[in-house]
Amino acid sequence: MPASVSGSVPAIPGAPNWDGPEITLWLRMALEEDLGSGDLTAHSIVPAGAQATARLVARQALVVAGMPLFERIFHLLSQDVRIEVLFADGQEAPRDAVLARLAGPARPILSAERTALNFVAHLSGVATLTRRFSEAIAGTKASIRDTRKTLPLLRVLEKYAVRAGGGRNHRLGLFDEILIKENHIAIAGSVTEAIRRAKAEPVSVPREMTAYESFRAPAESGASRQIPIQVEVRNEAELREAIQAGAGSVLVDNTPPVEAARLIAIARGLSSTCVIEISGGVNLSNVRAYAEAGADYISIGALTHSAPAADLSLLVDSSGVE
Repeated sequence: MPASVSGSVPAIPGAPNWDGPEITLWLRMALEEDLGSGDLTAHSIVPAGAQATARLVARQALVVAGMPLFERIFHLLSQDVRIEVLFADGQEAPRDAVLARLAGPARPILSAERTALNFVAHLSGVATLTRRFSEAIAGTKASIRDTRKTLPLLRVLEKYAVRAGGGRNHRLGLFDEILIKENHIAIAGSVTEAIRRAKAEPVSVPREMTAYESFRAPAESGASRQIPIQVEVRNEAELREAIQAGAGSVLVDNTPPVEAARLIAIARGLSSTCVIEISGGVNLSNVRAYAEAGADYISIGALTHSAPAADLSLLVDSSGVE
């Protein structure tokens, strides 16, 4: 069984079922992609009975994410690999910190190394960037959110990493909520008509959940729930039309901070309950200005599509033959 971090570490809300069939399949496929018919280098150099100890080292300060995957990847090759996790998901680790220690058969440790590092480096990179954005707006009422700009098939894991970094999730997929964008408006003919059509559909949709929907946080999941309607707006005219047509949430897109503040003030005057989100052109140098403009949420695609992978190394400390 996977090792646990000593002490009390808060769990990341809405964590996926790490032992569920979907994640197990993803990990097996990732290992198969790398191993193919076998690790030629390890089998030619490392004796079958060789034992090793190793450590996972952070080469930079980072926020950890993906350690449950790290453990399970090694255990898919050998349950005899013993892992002591020293930093849990969501924790800050300084440069040169040892995140985990491993001991056991050398071949599986070497063969699973790259696959395990790929997952943890990517997810820790997402969590680390999210934490930096969240720190930049500390003290404001705004929250950082992600988008659907994720790597195919890794969305559940990347959105989990965003939560590990202190951010919040926008919709997981097209099934989560209605988000009316410029192309929908172009087809409908106007903001008002697009909202009218969206409202004409039942606001509670009973149906079977897909495997991906099952990864939603427990408080958000269910066979029947209210479907939010959000409208993307690009200027004052669209903002006014959206709120007057009954939009409960607006997404102000690609607007400089000063203009965003003006539009948010107008929105608050039209509706005190309308949820306002900012998106487009947000970076670490201007995110606080958007937060101080009064936004409820700031969504940032870069959290998942452009987060640099965390710098990690797996170093073998000793080896021997039983």
